[in-house]
Amino acid sequence: MSGNLVALHTIVRREIVRIMRIWTQTLIPPAITMTLYFVIFGKLIGSRIGTIQGGFSYMQYIVPGLVMMSIITNSYGNISSSFFGAKFQRSVEEMLVSPMPNWVILLGYVTGAVARGLVVGALVLLIALFFTKLQVAHPLITFLSVLFGATIFSLAGFVNAIYAKKFDDIALVPTFVLTPLTYLGGVFYSISMLGEPWQAISRINPILYMVNAFRYGVLGISDVQVGIAFVVMLGFVIGLSIVALNLLKRGVGLRS
Repeated sequence: MSGNLVALHTIVRREIVRIMRIWTQTLIPPAITMTLYFVIFGKLIGSRIGTIQGGFSYMQYIVPGLVMMSIITNSYGNISSSFFGAKFQRSVEEMLVSPMPNWVILLGYVTGAVARGLVVGALVLLIALFFTKLQVAHPLITFLSVLFGATIFSLAGFVNAIYAKKFDDIALVPTFVLTPLTYLGGVFYSISMLGEPWQAISRINPILYMVNAFRYGVLGISDVQVGIAFVVMLGFVIGLSIVALNLLKRGVGLRS
């Protein structure tokens, strides 16, 4: 057991050192991007919209969505690029032939990706405070929703990295799947503003539940029941964990 903890600590430390070593690529770009969102959508467009659901300003309403968006995209991007890099350099084979269990490999990479997501999320939230005032309504729900959201997309990024055969494959999912789901996940609007069948279609989107759970934690309002949101997120965590561990066990895309 002590050997597993050493292995886990080594992977996590390597991931965090990697994030901090290239901080100009991992931390600064998302902060700049979110600042532009706050200026354009929050200030310029939001000033014309006025108040939205719950009597909050439009800026206050979109902050939780933008924070969650930055968390999930950075968690996903970190683990997919890092693990695929290990595949490309063939260093992942050394881990597979070592006594290290598969769950240690998975947990190490996921922890590193979640750490980047949380740091970026905290940075974006700090920037948001320069534009509006926020008071966290439910701190525990806020933290758990962030943790679940980052974990889900870290696991999804891990699965993507396993199947990817070239660096272009890493960019396909964020471009054609992650980005549309994010923009249609209630980041910039309440789904109550949509008519049918779009409202029903939106409820299929898992990001909707992550965004609204976090929004409930921060503002106390949500388009979905918070209990259902956490059940959906827990289901994705368990399901993706099983898939990732099974892929590692079978050596899909890893052994040649």
